[in-house]
Amino acid sequence: MKPFLKALGRAASILACCVAASASAQNTPAAPAQLPAAVNTDPAQARPQLPEPANAALPSLILIGDSTVRNGRDDGQGKGAEGQWGWGNPIAAYFDANKINVVNRAIGGLSSRTYISGGHWERTLPFVKAGDVVVMQFGHNDSSAVNDNSRARGTIKGVGEESQEIDNMLTGKHETVHSYGWYLRQYIAAIRAKGATPIVCSPIPRKMWDADGKVGRGKGDYAGWAAEVARQERVGFIDLNELAARKYDELGRDAVMKLFPLVTPDERVHTNLAGAELNARLVVSGLKALRLPVLQSALAAKAADIAPAEDDRPVVDGAKIRGDVPRDAALPNVFIVGDSTVRSGGTNGAFGWGERIAPYFDTSKVNVVNHAIGGRSSRTFLTEGRWDKVLGQMKAGDVVLIQFGHNDGGRIGDPAMKGRASGKGTGPETVEDTKPDGTKEQVHTFGWYMAKYVADAKAKGASVVLLSPVPHKDAWEQGRDFATFAQWDAEVAAAGGAQFVDLTMVVSDGYRQIGAAEVASHFSDARTHTNDAGAQFNARSVIAALNGLPRNPAAPYLSPQGKAVEGQSGSSAKGKQ
Repeated sequence: MKPFLKALGRAASILACCVAASASAQNTPAAPAQLPAAVNTDPAQARPQLPEPANAALPSLILIGDSTVRNGRDDGQGKGAEGQWGWGNPIAAYFDANKINVVNRAIGGLSSRTYISGGHWERTLPFVKAGDVVVMQFGHNDSSAVNDNSRARGTIKGVGEESQEIDNMLTGKHETVHSYGWYLRQYIAAIRAKGATPIVCSPIPRKMWDADGKVGRGKGDYAGWAAEVARQERVGFIDLNELAARKYDELGRDAVMKLFPLVTPDERVHTNLAGAELNARLVVSGLKALRLPVLQSALAAKAADIAPAEDDRPVVDGAKIRGDVPRDAALPNVFIVGDSTVRSGGTNGAFGWGERIAPYFDTSKVNVVNHAIGGRSSRTFLTEGRWDKVLGQMKAGDVVLIQFGHNDGGRIGDPAMKGRASGKGTGPETVEDTKPDGTKEQVHTFGWYMAKYVADAKAKGASVVLLSPVPHKDAWEQGRDFATFAQWDAEVAAAGGAQFVDLTMVVSDGYRQIGAAEVASHFSDARTHTNDAGAQFNARSVIAALNGLPRNPAAPYLSPQGKAVEGQSGSSAKGKQ
């Protein structure tokens, strides 16, 4: 707990003051100009003055949501740091105002339904333009009554298409009320139509603990439904509900109490400024994980110490996965080594390119043996003994295709990395990592592991091709993805007598040809794992990359279909001997 609070204190002096319960008005962000109070007590019908993009020439990060994003007049109700604050206020400091507008147009008291029915989305949408990013966080008010004479803001539970006809007791108008998921889909469609990027954010958790002393999660309702819509629509998702609950559990009850207004100890939803600062940092970590170029390039120095959020999917137990074996021991082999982007086995509708590449080979001449396994990095594929199994099947004349990188990033020793992170570069340096059981591991660089694979396979008389990772769904339109991993692969291949293909760019070039809409239909999740269509596209790209090499070691084993694929080397790199 102490290191975390210390880090927040360095990032923002106000947080330290709040956590110590001694905040003063001089540490509180400057409040916006006071606005006249709305006469109508229904927030959906009020017309509060909302911020607009400060510089129309810049891209914008636009926030929509409820009071947990922007509370009241965004001034802490005149109570300074101990008032109620939404995370949309402190998050602005994590971005460079000279590079991007951060526009917080959330309104307290609203649901996903009333932000639309009250006309607030109609007022906000004109500010959304191509290249912008819009983050939506609703849910806290969606559980209210669908029809009453107080707020009439509830939505139908779930993400379905069901609806309910009502005569709104508050507005006096007839209205068709839809599900929570239906409204989120309306935002997503409208944002996409503008050429902007929608991101769904799950609602922050309440200050409540279960019988086991853990902070209550919302996976059974709005947090889970937000995740489901993001998955269905294949848009970026920030699980703020889980990220914040996990952090609350780590901090402990006493520290969490200080993240909510001390003057109102019964408050369970709205944080004080310290809590808003914590949630803002978690949202930034979620945005970093999505790797959107427009946001990555606009981060301020204050965001430098925030690590990208990691997903909470368990790493598949390798002991429970039966490795492939050559079908015919008399034939040569094409071995495939990698992670879940190479082999996912249909989990949550995901497939890797290694599972769809067999038709490009003549199986009467060669065995295609896929040893890829989800959740692995260049480091763990070796340390878990997976590589030894490949070597045990390998013989002279075989071909080995190796693709790692998706799980190699992050900081060594960070529990969120699940023991997978490798060192940066291609050098011999190591970092000592203390594992959960107390044992210590000398962790090598990414290039060291790749070089070992090359050397071991060459010693067996096999040919090796290193492939840079397939790109993320949202990182191919501008610039390139996995630049450092491609560079390290190329260096290792050149030094070790292997070949290198820039699969990242071969796939990216292919994506540019088919367009963003079709690319989006190739993924089973928000940005990483392909579905069957995407796996087939990437498998063909691998063959194109191999055929683009000066000397394709797999050429003798290609089927007529594989030989017909035109060779490609990617727009920024050539195959290297």
